[in-house]
Amino acid sequence: MAAPVCKSADYKLTSLDDIESNTAYLGDASEKNWVSSGVPVAYNDEAVLLTMAPDTVGTLLMSTHYVWYGKMSATMTTSQGQGVVTAFIMMSDVKDEIDFEFVGVDLESAQSNYYWQGVTDYDNGKALTTSNTVSEAHTYTIDWQPDYISWAIDGKVGRTVQKKDTYNSTDNKYHFPQTPSRVQLSLWPAGLPSNGNGTITWAGGLIDWDSQYMQNGYYYAQVKEVSVECYDPPSDTTKTGDEAYYYLNSEGLEQSVAIGNNNTILGSMLADGENPDFKPKSKTSGGSKPTSTPETVPGISGGGSQQIGGQQAGNGGSGSGNSPSGSAPADSSPTQVGGTTSFEQGNGSMSEASTVYAGSAVALLGFFVAALML
Repeated sequence: MAAPVCKSADYKLTSLDDIESNTAYLGDASEKNWVSSGVPVAYNDEAVLLTMAPDTVGTLLMSTHYVWYGKMSATMTTSQGQGVVTAFIMMSDVKDEIDFEFVGVDLESAQSNYYWQGVTDYDNGKALTTSNTVSEAHTYTIDWQPDYISWAIDGKVGRTVQKKDTYNSTDNKYHFPQTPSRVQLSLWPAGLPSNGNGTITWAGGLIDWDSQYMQNGYYYAQVKEVSVECYDPPSDTTKTGDEAYYYLNSEGLEQSVAIGNNNTILGSMLADGENPDFKPKSKTSGGSKPTSTPETVPGISGGGSQQIGGQQAGNGGSGSGNSPSGSAPADSSPTQVGGTTSFEQGNGSMSEASTVYAGSAVALLGFFVAALML
């Protein structure tokens, strides 16, 4: 599906007014600037909390507008505890990724990382030193240029990666993030027993759902402000309009991206880029709802195979990438964040065609078994 073009703005995240649930958002970026899964909570008119209660995989906040090169900053505090990871990243629909990640047992480190098309090259990460990420709000900045990426904390650049240094001689391509991406902020449980041992070790151990660092029944991180400064697209970009990014081919490279006036809005939660106007016919037999919903929000999954939304933690949710002490809000109003709206990623249920095909196969197999027994 085509994606809404970049929008330079300074977003003060003081309420939920500009946030829409991913169970309702269909791609109209003119209505809301952020999409959420899980349970974001407004806190004291000064921040939005990313919450993570037991048996959930946390909360994700995603920009509705994409960025194709730009400077993105997030002023925030992180969560704390073993197995708990806070993240501020850029994620494209072809799994290009630029990360700031914060492991809950390391309060004075911000991990920088990047991926190209979801290739898990673990040599791309580097830790940047800072002061306490839980008790102190810092501004983390990703400056993404066509020829380099830099990571800065409170205005001080801690790392720069040049595109020229990412050339891969095996496939003759630059393994450098280069496709339109969404700003994503998340809190997720890397320390689930169902995750890989490497991820659990990286996250500091198994998550403790009875931790002293939980408040009102959940872990939390605070996001106060996000700013986006859009850069001009590459000079050789194919342009037939100015409203949406779309792909000319399946290579997923910078030269694959064009800008036009393509539709970005889906007709329903069951529509997709190949059939964007699809609207299922209403059923008259009791009005039962489907037990699972396919993923329909572009860019919701990334190189780190994030599983997000109100799914149960036992489903093995994980965050992006290789894959902290502070006082909790004293007067945060919510007392419970359980019972979130379920949103399962992937095609959780077969289509009618698949069901008929599977049924036919079973019937055919039964026929051959019966024939052999005669």
